[in-house]
Amino acid sequence: MSSAASSPSAAAPSLPGDPPGGRRAVFVWGVGVSVYFVAIIFRTSLGVAGLDAADRFHVNASALSTFSILQLLVYAGMQIPVGLMVDRLGTKKVLTLGAVLFTLGQLGFAFSPSYGTALLSRALLGCGDAMTFISVLRLGTRWFPARRGPFVGQMAGLVGMAGNLVSTLVIARLLHGVGWTAAFAGSALAGVFVLVVMLVFLKDHPEGHEPPPLPASHRGVAYVRGQIAETWREPGSRLGMWVHFTTQFPAMVFLLLWGMPFLVEAQGLSRGTAGEIMTLVVLSNIAVGLVYGQVIARHHAARVPLVLGTVLVTALMWGLTLSWPGAHTPMPVLLALAVVLGACGPASMVGFDFARPANPPARQGTASGIVNMGGFTASMTALFAVGVLLDLTGDNYRVAFCVIFVLQALGVSQILRLRARTVRRERERHVASHVKTVHVPV
Repeated sequence: MSSAASSPSAAAPSLPGDPPGGRRAVFVWGVGVSVYFVAIIFRTSLGVAGLDAADRFHVNASALSTFSILQLLVYAGMQIPVGLMVDRLGTKKVLTLGAVLFTLGQLGFAFSPSYGTALLSRALLGCGDAMTFISVLRLGTRWFPARRGPFVGQMAGLVGMAGNLVSTLVIARLLHGVGWTAAFAGSALAGVFVLVVMLVFLKDHPEGHEPPPLPASHRGVAYVRGQIAETWREPGSRLGMWVHFTTQFPAMVFLLLWGMPFLVEAQGLSRGTAGEIMTLVVLSNIAVGLVYGQVIARHHAARVPLVLGTVLVTALMWGLTLSWPGAHTPMPVLLALAVVLGACGPASMVGFDFARPANPPARQGTASGIVNMGGFTASMTALFAVGVLLDLTGDNYRVAFCVIFVLQALGVSQILRLRARTVRRERERHVASHVKTVHVPV
């Protein structure tokens, strides 16, 4: 029996120094999550505008994929620096900088006259986007008790992913209603709005729960290197990264760029129907996330089985979709694929549940950065490979999407390698924490 209460990695009980939570915490956390929500809208807006971007800038599949690759390259490369920034500067400063950058990036994309300036705009957007999720995770640990950490993290991911609905339902319609410039410039106003709200209402922590100031010895380059090295040495950090790597990218590749072209060009669907299928991915993400969150809260031993099960079902559905005889895959199969892809996001959040107990509070931002880097590195690799293969094969999506299986195989091999080591370390920490709390009468 492996309930949350009996698992060595179960959520910790509330401690005397824990934040109180409550309505005030929910409000402040909600302000921070709204910034992440808008960042997701901007990040995924290209997913519904891929065909329009190809026509606007007169580029092929490889050049089109470069938009998302560069954006994710910047995002992934920023994860560890952002984690260190959040640990040092706090949430509000980092989120403010992020909101300014991703709003400028979205606005620049709206008015870009050429492919080169559009690339720079997406890079700027990726830099700002990189500062949001880790900041929101840190905000949750500062405002809610430790025992609520896994649930708060899952909810942040679900609320943020809902930004995909705005992309598929609103941005897509705006593009075909008011045009490219008005659609992207108008959406940039959402960034200005959340920036103002955040500056007025967001606070890093509740009163009386200020973190202790960093000693001088914790501010040098050597200390930063030590933070990164110590975090990486924890098998839980590495396992979390590979879980994120293996589970997130199939849905990201679909939603971020190649889903719409695949459904329209390869499957012969209208843009409206393709948008509805992409919306189903997001709705499935939200529903599955609620289920996964409850299961993991009660049974921490279910983490790896849920991850591996999600990877297996995703591989099977992609295999069925790509190998179906005939020109087009039947609609029921495409709908089932969309539902399964919705499980990828919640499964990737499990990676943070491995890294969180493996690292002390002072390294939580750094650990989250390492985990988050995994999925976006895989997504960037897959986006590039699909684009190259499409150009080499004359837009053969069946061949191009086979890169998914290669990356999944790599990730699963690493998960299996690190699984036992992580569980052993969790048990050691669990035993050590119980030893420290035993008081022997004299």
